[in-house]
Amino acid sequence: MFVVASLSILITMALALIRAMLGPTVFDRVLALNMFGTKTVLFICVYCFASGRTDFLDLALLYSLMNFIGMVALLRFSQFGSFGGKGQELSQ
Repeated sequence: MFVVASLSILITMALALIRAMLGPTVFDRVLALNMFGTKTVLFICVYCFASGRTDFLDLALLYSLMNFIGMVALLRFSQFGSFGGKGQELSQ
């Protein structure tokens, strides 16, 4: 059961990487990378339950938080052109 779940997650991760490389717009690529991060968290959880090591759940939680922060930063950069500032790009 865990082998089938792991293989299907790995296949969808490969498809997400292909979509990230071939995506016509930046937002398609960002969405594919976000899907890849989500599937990575799911794969870590499946491996955790298959191996019986519950300490990997903490790693999955940490990775999901890093994925969320990274996606927010990437979308902010793609929209405004920088990470910081107090809306300097909007006033110009």
